[in-house]
Amino acid sequence: KKQKKMGKGKSDDPKDGKRKEKAKMQLKRNIGYFDGVSFIIGSIVGAGIFVSPTGVLKHSLLNVGVALTIWTASGLVSLMGSLCYAELGTALPFSGGEYSHIKRGLGSLPAFVFIWTSTFTKPASNAARALLFAEYATQPFYGICPAPEVLKKCLALAVLWSLGILNGCSVKMAAWVQTVFTLLKMMALSVIAIGGIVLIGGRKESLARFEDAFSSEIPNASQIAEAFFQGLYAYGGWWSLNYMAEEMKNPSRNIPLTVMTAVPAVIVFYLLVNISYLTVLTPKEIVSSVAVAVTWADRVIPSVAWIIPLSVAVSIFGALNSSMFTLGRLSYAGSQSGHLPVLISMLNVHSCTPAPAMIFSTTIASIFIIPSDLIMLTNYFGFSAWLMIGLTCASLIVLRYREPHLHRPYKVFLPVPFVMVAMSFFLVLAPIVWSPNLQYVYAFLFMLGSLVVYLPFIHFKLHFAFLDKITCHLQLLLEVSPADESAESKYE
Repeated sequence: KKQKKMGKGKSDDPKDGKRKEKAKMQLKRNIGYFDGVSFIIGSIVGAGIFVSPTGVLKHSLLNVGVALTIWTASGLVSLMGSLCYAELGTALPFSGGEYSHIKRGLGSLPAFVFIWTSTFTKPASNAARALLFAEYATQPFYGICPAPEVLKKCLALAVLWSLGILNGCSVKMAAWVQTVFTLLKMMALSVIAIGGIVLIGGRKESLARFEDAFSSEIPNASQIAEAFFQGLYAYGGWWSLNYMAEEMKNPSRNIPLTVMTAVPAVIVFYLLVNISYLTVLTPKEIVSSVAVAVTWADRVIPSVAWIIPLSVAVSIFGALNSSMFTLGRLSYAGSQSGHLPVLISMLNVHSCTPAPAMIFSTTIASIFIIPSDLIMLTNYFGFSAWLMIGLTCASLIVLRYREPHLHRPYKVFLPVPFVMVAMSFFLVLAPIVWSPNLQYVYAFLFMLGSLVVYLPFIHFKLHFAFLDKITCHLQLLLEVSPADESAESKYE
């Protein structure tokens, strides 16, 4: 309040007005087109394409043609979803991604259920990535022996907090790290892709495998659906750009352009890499391999095969950086709307970064690392990701009819979000129907448990005075300040 009173004085000097604009406590627009492309590619391409692209092939009954078709179809569905998100991101360029759009389109309660679930599942996913990175980073030093669990957990915690501090201190540095690691992982994928293209001409058995691509047994509908589910999982992360829409330079232009560059690029690379694997290895060898890229490297470049495990670690590190960046923005947006403690919505006075939000999300991820068995529970929340995608695309449809005059620099073809809503709810119900498990009941109960918090603290605004004192002390300790009026609050 004191800050606002002090800022009431007016000045006729235009330079003074520019200085005030720069001095505003808001997220700064530091993310350009190439940074956005790096974040999307970095979010999608993790360890999966290097380690085990076997799910699609296995459920396709080793039918090469069906598997490659599903990889392509999964990429196109991801592109459709990202185009829906591009419309929402350009029309409502706020931090928080799906959370902000669901809140605007469907209301406060669905948005709170989303952030309640995400606060549990997304940090657990980050913890799993950190542990996987530690696994690949430490294993070369132990040969055939397993690395000590304590060492892996300590390294995972160190990586988490290093990236948490980096993202909390500087957006530009975080974007630079993301760009570097995305380039490194794409170079590794290029080695595999180009290697396959070079080899395919000289291998008659490989050419025959592609010429008779559909000759083997054709999977039934449920197997195709399961393979499709695996393919879509490999493309997960295409929604990440909307979490940083408030920090994008020229979002009206850059968000659609970034999406239309990054997602098709990943589709092409995924197809080329899979073709390369199938050029060197038989479908049975791919399905039975623990790490396909490592097996490929042992056959093709045995003298420098160590490049692939290193590339996997690099890829995981880049994906973890992107995921932590977006999770911090989700926590920040949720706090701005009053769905999380107010401290989390504050920005560092020196760097204008959401440092408390980064500390909050990194702390939760660290808790998951200590008893890493908890991470297994989050597998049963996989359906929740597609539930939220469905709700976000439904929000787009609702806003088209409820707010027809909302400025939309980019508009997706309207049937596309309807297709995405239908597909999302199919993907939510499919795993529950095909493999019913008591853990899915627990996951639903956890999501419904958000009502226990929502009703007293959000709906009835129950508040404890002592929390204000704690917030004040933490604010001084962390050197953070409430953000000035955001773009989102102006619309509401």
